[in-house]
Amino acid sequence: MTANDYKAVAKTFWKQGYVVIDDFFDENLMSTSQSIIMSHFGESPAYAHDEQFIQLSKAEVVPWFPQREGEHHFDIIEQDPRLIALSEAILGASWYSQYCMVMFSKQGSVGQAWHQDCPPEDATQYNLNRLVYTKDINDGDGGEVYIRPHSHLNGALSKGPLFEDFEDQVVVLPKKGSLILLHGHCWHRIGEQKRNSRISTNYRAAPQSAAADITDICVYRNMRYQFSKAKVVG
Repeated sequence: MTANDYKAVAKTFWKQGYVVIDDFFDENLMSTSQSIIMSHFGESPAYAHDEQFIQLSKAEVVPWFPQREGEHHFDIIEQDPRLIALSEAILGASWYSQYCMVMFSKQGSVGQAWHQDCPPEDATQYNLNRLVYTKDINDGDGGEVYIRPHSHLNGALSKGPLFEDFEDQVVVLPKKGSLILLHGHCWHRIGEQKRNSRISTNYRAAPQSAAADITDICVYRNMRYQFSKAKVVG
């Protein structure tokens, strides 16, 4: 990718709130990552969040923070010069990496309800989701990514059904090696996991203006939840 390519991606990102780039990462690198992830989780890991959160948010996902446990393989992706250049083009020169979070969804899980990853009231306070896919997401398995374009400019997620379909939503089926860049204020959800398990890895980043705990409060259609206190706060 050239400097002009990075600028073009950033322009599209700020216009629609997300960008999908297929075949971004090497297939062998993705295969190794997938093997490490499955070795950690197995086929049916226990949920890490409390039952209240799971019931209210419908976020049936098991997280893992591999870099915090000394798993340095995931540094390779985070240090990819193209990913760094894209992040800078979107966030500006003074940006920082937050953490790497692998998300595992079991077969039969409902997915994730519509949400925003951080409160949208202050436009300078947001995170960038850099979502990496180590296996295909397909119609048969489920786990599609639903996004409302331009919704990063629309303020707080409205009240309503947790899995409502919108006329302007787009449905993304990322492939092995795909990269999705998604604004933290952009409305998004994940479809039901009908078969097999689902894996995605989020290398979250933020502009220098954003607080280090910007993703501590997540916005859903029926609540706001603060992870550090494990409680509903709105």
